[in-house]
Amino acid sequence: MTTTAKRFWPVVLNTAKHDLRPFDGRLAMAWRVAAQCALAAFVFMTYGIPLAAIGCYLILFLMKPDSAENTLMAIGLTVLVALVVVMLLYLVRWTIDDPMWRIVVIAVGSFIFLYLGAASQLGEIGSVLALVVAFAMTLLGDVPFGEAATRALLYAWLMTVTPMGIIVLFNLFLGRSAVRLLKSELGQRLEMVGRVLEQATAADDLHALLNEGNEALKKRAGNIKLLHLVSTAQTRYLNVAIDESYRLMLAVVTLAGSIPEQQRAELAAQCRLAAQAVAEGCPPGTPSEYTNTYGTGPAEAARQALDTLLGRCALPVVQAPKVSFFFKDALTNPNYVRFALKTTAAAIISYLVYEAIDWQGIHTAMITCYVAALGTTAETVHKLTLRIIGCLIGAAMGVASILFLIPHMTSIGSLMALVFAGILVAGWVSSGSERIAYAGIQIGLAFLLTVLQGFGPDIEMSAASDRVVGILLGNLVMYLVFTRVWPLAIATTVNDKLSDALDGLTQILGADSTRPATMDQVSKVVATLHQAREALGLSMFEPRNLRQDDETILRLKTLIARADALCPVIAFKPAGTSSTSARALNEINQMKQLLSQSQG
Repeated sequence: MTTTAKRFWPVVLNTAKHDLRPFDGRLAMAWRVAAQCALAAFVFMTYGIPLAAIGCYLILFLMKPDSAENTLMAIGLTVLVALVVVMLLYLVRWTIDDPMWRIVVIAVGSFIFLYLGAASQLGEIGSVLALVVAFAMTLLGDVPFGEAATRALLYAWLMTVTPMGIIVLFNLFLGRSAVRLLKSELGQRLEMVGRVLEQATAADDLHALLNEGNEALKKRAGNIKLLHLVSTAQTRYLNVAIDESYRLMLAVVTLAGSIPEQQRAELAAQCRLAAQAVAEGCPPGTPSEYTNTYGTGPAEAARQALDTLLGRCALPVVQAPKVSFFFKDALTNPNYVRFALKTTAAAIISYLVYEAIDWQGIHTAMITCYVAALGTTAETVHKLTLRIIGCLIGAAMGVASILFLIPHMTSIGSLMALVFAGILVAGWVSSGSERIAYAGIQIGLAFLLTVLQGFGPDIEMSAASDRVVGILLGNLVMYLVFTRVWPLAIATTVNDKLSDALDGLTQILGADSTRPATMDQVSKVVATLHQAREALGLSMFEPRNLRQDDETILRLKTLIARADALCPVIAFKPAGTSSTSARALNEINQMKQLLSQSQG
């Protein structure tokens, strides 16, 4: 047994303990998702809309921190689901009396949407659309004629649209403002830099903020611009603040404790002023006539970043990065096709199993396949592990509710309170890092499937046990498919991300030497390296036949650390100095060669 395998449970428990700690905004997100699920339960129960548990689950699954992203995503998903349902209405006439054609529609629709989700910006919405197609088709087996089939499809559409409408309305009045959230995150960056400067600490928290990159903040700023939530001038300033705060963090981390004490105090005071300026949405100073020309060293970069944030120089022009809908390797990477095929196969196998034994209560097996699938075997097994743990916790909460609480409930209001309390727990876990977030989603799903069985409080235990059995069956099928058919080692993902990061560093070096690297480029490289490091940590979830030996894992960790150390060197390289660029390029080429040998 390798060292990685021996320390599996200690690492998992320590990670869970760390990731369950409170942080700013965690409770705010948890109570909001719980409130929306409680409202959804009320609407589903009052108007007799079936599949209340799945509708509430969609809210938990899709919720994001700010109202703008939630609203846009809910509207987009509503439109896409409407188009899918219209398509299915035309397919009903050929599939209602022919089980084979239903399976064909499930297979084709599932593959298309799963592929789009994996190979494009559609992401997790692709899995939701695939689930809608598959679940709607399975409902046709339970209806005797065409009119009932149409009604079933419309109920499937209503099951999706209702929670999306609740998301839009709730976020319109009680959602977290995207503008305030962005300002808070930028202020957190600047306050953290100030604390590091004052205390001359190792800046682990600052490293964590750097590893997050700028992508999420730039996306939030783009939503703010799209919805015209603030003035054009303020939008421009916030976009500049994203880049300049990142430049400042990178410079201070690079300088570490080498800044003289007096200068540290001055910079820390300016960070406080910059945080106040960001909170107000505008710089306090009057921009001068000249354009900011950045210095080449980290100290000069830190000073000039603060000058920009405080309005001592004109704001630079920030060009929004062009993002293609499809990934650049969408047509060349076979892993996208294989992922879609494997997930579709697992879903159809689960469907055939519960149809063959005539046990409709375990239909959650098929749902499991769509919400638990990820690219590599390690990621999928990790998610399945979280799903099983979350399933057991959520089912235990649900069963306890059935035994001790639901028998005393006499109204929908008391059921709403129960849903709020259960989802509050699930929302707290799901709002954490990706290492444990899915366990929270599964806690919520298992809890909802257990307590929301009809159109009011229900103490039936068989439905709860059936759904838990279905989840476990889906986990088993997913495990067998993803570990036996085209198993993809996590080392492949790590190698790809490390290769992308090295290519990004090469591009930065090849840029015009008279201009510094853009923070979009640098932050993307830093975030990619962090993703590679996190992915490598999932190697303990791989089966033994895929798991890399400790020597290989150590070699990859060393390459990631070397590339990470090279980022500030390249970002703050002296202008017009070819020696630094030559050394950095030589280092990159050496790492590429070592990576190529490792892959071979």
